[in-house]
Amino acid sequence: HKLEKKVSGENSKNPGTEFINGILRIATDDEMLNVVDVHFSYVTETTKNGKANSTYGVLLNIIEGKIGSVMEHGKENAGKLRIDSAIGLNEWYDNNTTGHPLVSVKRNEGGFVHVTQELAEEKNRATFDTDMVITNVIRTEADEERDLPEKVTVKGCIFDFRGSLLPVEFNVYTPYAPEKALDYFENLGATSSSPVFTRVQGVQISKTVIRKIEEESAFGDTKVKEVRNSQRDFVINWAQPETYAWDSEETLLVSELNEKMAAREVTLAEIKKRQDEYQATKGNALSGTSTSAPAKGEYKF
Repeated sequence: HKLEKKVSGENSKNPGTEFINGILRIATDDEMLNVVDVHFSYVTETTKNGKANSTYGVLLNIIEGKIGSVMEHGKENAGKLRIDSAIGLNEWYDNNTTGHPLVSVKRNEGGFVHVTQELAEEKNRATFDTDMVITNVIRTEADEERDLPEKVTVKGCIFDFRGSLLPVEFNVYTPYAPEKALDYFENLGATSSSPVFTRVQGVQISKTVIRKIEEESAFGDTKVKEVRNSQRDFVINWAQPETYAWDSEETLLVSELNEKMAAREVTLAEIKKRQDEYQATKGNALSGTSTSAPAKGEYKF
């Protein structure tokens, strides 16, 4: 883990408050190969209503070594946890690239952490379940040379627990999803002017894939070279049979989506402002970065 116990500074909302921040790494398969990160921004000892925060207690026990880890205590003595997290975005403007493009990286953000004695079935670990507004689906052919399967990329947005709009894209490919799933999403016909609102589920892949490549020699033995690639992905393996009604009070109104899109622009402006202020202290402020709202009737995130 990369968890730390900190104290909030004098300029924070609650100065002098102890909190835990950092990343908890969870092995989600029995072979300890799929390792998923969960990010915690600000976990305090008590909740807003003054009650003890059980998640803080668990994280503190991990920091203090009272709950074992695979790296320090071995697989058999490592703590077993259940984490009810949510998909979030780690976002910043890349000031090392021309135009300072926005970088948005999906991650598991916070949530409740529970100590458990029994783990769920492996197929039910490292999963996600979310409503999604789909605005584009792109098919990519297989690349045999790079050992990459045929896939479709499902683009659109989801919403966090505050209702904030989060632009995301998920992939669909075998063996995590059946072959017909690729055709299903492509045949939805989702576009930025005619979105599809539905519920999807999937699995999180986070592991190192090792490929062995044989190199023949004009003389002597064939050489075997290992190529290691990190695979990190959110792969859809399920969608509900019927999509939600579009522009409905029971699901999502277009007016609500427009409000969320406007709020998203404000959020991006705040991210840029904070980054500008930070860079200014280093004498390296950003310039030329701007956000623009899509055309009316277009849902581009």
